[in-house]
Amino acid sequence: MIGLGQVEAMIKEKLPDAQVMVKDLKGGDHLEAIVVSATFEGQSLVKQHQLVYSAVKEAMDTQIIHALALKTYTPQDWEAAQ
Repeated sequence: MIGLGQVEAMIKEKLPDAQVMVKDLKGGDHLEAIVVSATFEGQSLVKQHQLVYSAVKEAMDTQIIHALALKTYTPQDWEAAQ
C-alpha cells in the first residue's frame, strides 16, 4: 500500500507548481487525484493525463497503485469549476 502523501509527492516532483489532492477510493490501491497545474495550459486532456501518469509510472507498473482516476485542470479551469 502507498500513502496518499507519497502519491502527491510523486506528482509534485513531475509538476512542481501543481496543487494535488489525492483520495483513496477503495482499499489503498484505487485512488483519485485532482491535479491543478499551469503546465496543462494548451495541452489536450490526454496529454495532461499522460504527464500525471508518467509521474506515478513505477507505482502503477508494480501495481502498488492498481487504478488512478484523474481530474486535471488548468488554474483558470479549476477556478471556474469551483
